[in-house]
Amino acid sequence: MSKPVICIGAALVDDLFHATDKMMMHTTNEVTQTRTAGGVSRNIAHQLSLLDLPIQLISVFGNDADGEWLKQVCLEAHISLDASLTADVATGKYTAIINTDGSMFTALLTNAALHLITPEYLQEKEDLLSTAAFILVDANISVASINWLIQFTNIHKVKMIIEPVSVPPAKKIAAVNFNGLYLITPNEDELPALCSVDATTIDEQIKELLDKGIQYIWLHKGIHGSALYKKTETLQLNAPNANVVDCTGAGDGSVSGFILSKYFGKDNLNSLRTAHTLSAEILQVNGAIATHLNQEKLLNLVSKYYEE
Repeated sequence: MSKPVICIGAALVDDLFHATDKMMMHTTNEVTQTRTAGGVSRNIAHQLSLLDLPIQLISVFGNDADGEWLKQVCLEAHISLDASLTADVATGKYTAIINTDGSMFTALLTNAALHLITPEYLQEKEDLLSTAAFILVDANISVASINWLIQFTNIHKVKMIIEPVSVPPAKKIAAVNFNGLYLITPNEDELPALCSVDATTIDEQIKELLDKGIQYIWLHKGIHGSALYKKTETLQLNAPNANVVDCTGAGDGSVSGFILSKYFGKDNLNSLRTAHTLSAEILQVNGAIATHLNQEKLLNLVSKYYEE
């Protein structure tokens, strides 16, 4: 049996409000609404499952109608939920207002009860976790749980990736012992939040994180592409042109593309190209998932965006 990718973190209901005109403060704005399944780890799990990888999701679902709906969406996407929790809590929600150009105006997050994913709970899942090809963790879970997972993956030689999610959780996980971590994936806002106040430039921030024992730092730079840093070299790749409809999930999609490529043993450059291609496709649809793609279609699209 193929080794699974295990995603650990948020599963949310995404309520997205799309502005029909320029947003104005302190008055009523007309919008259209879409409701989709979301959450960083759930999004990545969903996208990778559509790309034909075996997926396990460890998350928390509320014992309510939203939670049942979210679980059904995951199961229909062939995401295994054997290790997830259902609790007597309200299912977490992500509410975003999207500008007419597809960029985010603002977003709100309600608690997804991820404090229930404790080191003790994860320890009960050791047999499953040890089978993983990759473990993807979003920074919504606790520092204690992330520290436990890094130690566990170091012992069991499993590649672990942390997605910082946004600035507040990035600040929180700055206290993590990152030694031995395979990859962390901040954007330009999240990078300084992961570092001390003494590191004031990107170069200083990257060096500080590499000195903590992280193997790779993948800096997302929006329309300027991304850069993959390790101690001995830096690899940069431009972002392809895309007609942006909705920015929701583009970063999650990028991580999904990278994991897919690495799952099949591709090198860093090919992995970045696949990552950027998937991100570009997500930018051109509403919602966080490129449901129009399977593995073959995605890999064929890479040459469209990046001609040899």
